[in-house]
Amino acid sequence: MSPMMHARLEKFKKNRLGFFCFILFTLIFAMTLVVEIIANDKPILIKYDHSYYMPVFKVYPETTFGGVFETEADYKDPVVQALIQDKGWAIWPLIPYSYQTPNLELAVPVPSSPTKANWLGTDDQGRDVLARILYGLRVSLLFGLALTLFASIIGIFVGAIQGYYGGWVDLIGQRILEVWGGLPTLFMVMILVSMFTPSVYWLFLIMLIFGWPTLVGLVRAEFLRARNLDYVRAARALGARDYTIMFRHILPNAMSSSLSQLPFMLTANITALTALDFLGYGLPPDAASIGELLLQGKNNLNAPWLALSGFFTLALVLSLLIYIGEATRDAFDPRQH
Repeated sequence: MSPMMHARLEKFKKNRLGFFCFILFTLIFAMTLVVEIIANDKPILIKYDHSYYMPVFKVYPETTFGGVFETEADYKDPVVQALIQDKGWAIWPLIPYSYQTPNLELAVPVPSSPTKANWLGTDDQGRDVLARILYGLRVSLLFGLALTLFASIIGIFVGAIQGYYGGWVDLIGQRILEVWGGLPTLFMVMILVSMFTPSVYWLFLIMLIFGWPTLVGLVRAEFLRARNLDYVRAARALGARDYTIMFRHILPNAMSSSLSQLPFMLTANITALTALDFLGYGLPPDAASIGELLLQGKNNLNAPWLALSGFFTLALVLSLLIYIGEATRDAFDPRQH
């Protein structure tokens, strides 16, 4: 790690609010990665007849536990639970519901209000709201991070080519970006998504098509500034190839402005996915998402816990990312060094 990068990281840590938000966001993200052992309709660990089983990670037929069916065991079934208790024990997750598991023991109409069994209530299909939030957060964060990563790679590559070569390459590139940037992105994504069967991969590709120009302007400006500096001229004089000069010499020095924008890009991508889910043009209907929860809140005004749960979840995550972005921007600002 270079001394400059070390100094930037130290400055980031000194921003107490930004660093605290980073730690909290990291914990939330890590929790969503292991959500199967936090919210699931299957036990985490079963000991049966001196053997151990982990239904969260592997499918076991009911016959494994002394049942009669060759299909996967229904661990919510009292008969299966009695069979397991007869020769062993089971450890259940903190939330005994998955994102698609309805609470069949409800004595009130759905959506039902928060109870000890369902801490944030249930939605209009009797599914646990907290479980759907946790699974929906994982989808949103992984989708947003992957989209930010690939959009950044494309944007940095295009911006580097425009800024390094300049001239007609830059002029034509800028005209294309102006036309591309003038398109109504949300409406174009909705139109294209509606033309295909709902799929995470199609949605990702379509959003990537419209999301990559974000970093082009920043990287282009850095390359335009650096391409005539002494160290670049020296590299050319020594016979270094354009590719080597661009990505080995200029890019590391131009990454600071790009890195400071990544949290804001992630915020925009999560917001866009939530908006598309809310409008019905996002993830497949069976997927858990924050946008779908907000849509249920709009359709069930008599169940305010649905809208409030989705709103505060989204507000918390986006607020954390904004504060992380501000701290990163301050730490990587070259004028502060």
